[in-house]
Amino acid sequence: MIIKDIHFTLKDGRKAVIRSPRDEDAESMLHYLYVSSGETDFLLRYPEECNQYTVEEEKKFFAQKNESEHQAMLVCLVDGKVAGNCAISVYTEMKMRHRADVAIALLREYWNQGIGTRMFQEMIRIAESFEDVIQIELEYVEGNTRARHLYEKMGFRIAGVRPDAIRLKNGLLLNEYMMVKKLNR
Repeated sequence: MIIKDIHFTLKDGRKAVIRSPRDEDAESMLHYLYVSSGETDFLLRYPEECNQYTVEEEKKFFAQKNESEHQAMLVCLVDGKVAGNCAISVYTEMKMRHRADVAIALLREYWNQGIGTRMFQEMIRIAESFEDVIQIELEYVEGNTRARHLYEKMGFRIAGVRPDAIRLKNGLLLNEYMMVKKLNR
């Protein structure tokens, strides 16, 4: 699904755009994935796990998302640099097509600038464009209080927990919390 460009101003005054990914974003996206995964333990991969992707594979991934009727991927660019991305996927199975799954991540230097809120507003708008979707779902890792605050601000509530779902390199086990936002239908 292709999304129209959304121009907005960050809290610090810089200009940003949220849009569907393009081929020319592939290299910057791979760099972003590598850097962001090393900035926090709350993402689901380590930096070395990001080295397996190529620019060509990333372009194919973008095309798959952009051509889908039930998925959208958005990137946020600040000064031409990928600052973050998010994705939404609507389940297509009959018993689950009332649900959509979302995910988001930002580079640390762009935290607290309003990007997460703006990307969530767009993902909610996309979910609402599907008449069957009545709830949006996501997961966050124990200890990620900043993310939880954003998700609760956007109307998500904890619906369950997966105990010890994440195991860090040092052996520490963390719970993963499932959150749901009901849409006003």
